[in-house]
Amino acid sequence: MEHSLSCYRCGSIYTERTRQRCDCGEPLWFDTPVNSDLLSLSASIDSIWTYQDLLPVAQPRSGIAASVGATPLHRLAALDSIGPAIYLKNEGLHPTGSFKDRGSAVGVTAAVEHGVSAIGTVSHGNMAMSTAACAAGTELDCYVFVPDDIPPERLYNIGQFGPTIVRVSGSYGALYEKSLELEQTHDITFVNSDSPLRTAGQKTTGLEIAHEFVQNKALPDAPDAIVLPVSSGGHASATWKGLRELAEAGLIETVPRLYFVQAAACAPIARAYTNGASTATALSPDDVGETIAYSIANADPPSGTRALTAARETGGSVLAVTDKDIHAARNQLARRGGISVESACATTLAATEQLVEIGELNTTDHVVLVGTGSGFKEQRTGDIATVEASVEALETVLKH
Repeated sequence: MEHSLSCYRCGSIYTERTRQRCDCGEPLWFDTPVNSDLLSLSASIDSIWTYQDLLPVAQPRSGIAASVGATPLHRLAALDSIGPAIYLKNEGLHPTGSFKDRGSAVGVTAAVEHGVSAIGTVSHGNMAMSTAACAAGTELDCYVFVPDDIPPERLYNIGQFGPTIVRVSGSYGALYEKSLELEQTHDITFVNSDSPLRTAGQKTTGLEIAHEFVQNKALPDAPDAIVLPVSSGGHASATWKGLRELAEAGLIETVPRLYFVQAAACAPIARAYTNGASTATALSPDDVGETIAYSIANADPPSGTRALTAARETGGSVLAVTDKDIHAARNQLARRGGISVESACATTLAATEQLVEIGELNTTDHVVLVGTGSGFKEQRTGDIATVEASVEALETVLKH
């Protein structure tokens, strides 16, 4: 099936599959005419390739790219005291521990199909690790451009897959734009945070969530709301794209309300939403602080305006949460939900509590938090409570 590229804002259509931006400046995405004959939500979910007809490449025969997706949707009833019925889409169970594997699988597969020599990405860590892992075992050279302040543990996670790692000083936004220039002059495909290939893979997050609700006859055909962390805006807008396709095909009645969350120390999209702005613009260095949610600290989000549009058009919003609330939410998810998530993901529970407080969510709502990455990749320090006892004294420790 042919997959054209289109602009969500001005409607322009392009046939060049390697193009990434519209003439109006906004990011492009792949369009697929969807109907109920093309996609059955009664089938089981094996991987992102369950939605083969909605993706711009064919399923590869080997490597981790052949089997990403199909992550579990956990029902976290222990957190229902917050208000709504809470679920968590556990993207941390992907091969490299984050949702980035969805987009990397499509991007690397396309690069192999198109016969280019190299694959590249600009990343804070998760996307670099994912791209390198998907490229391992192919003939592609892999280049990852990372900020020079990247934590050492992230460098190790990336480096084990053998890419060329380039630490780059200067503006992260400028680095992103430079990578697009390099793609035009070198034999390399960049699958950055909002490239059409990456968002094609990442829209399967929304497809899977709706699919899982449709298959559970005790639930509505889609959740009332989905809460996602947002950095570049690529995953947020891709999820919107997937859900829109299902609604347009009549496979779900309405698109769920989409709520996107940023760390308060670096929240350009949330600021634009709060100020009623029509576009998300870059923050100045003076407006950016440090945050434990490092992976979503993007001061110049390339798909920020598209994510802003997605939130507004679905009746959702964009929120900012403090590091204190992120830390508390991360602990709640671990101790009451049994799931370790990275700090960026914990923003979703902190935001859900905010939304309940202001009356946006209530006890009749079904709310899905997207747990975008595993907490086991984050190095944590701090005091952990322990009890000292001898073998002979163990009976005195037990409470029951």
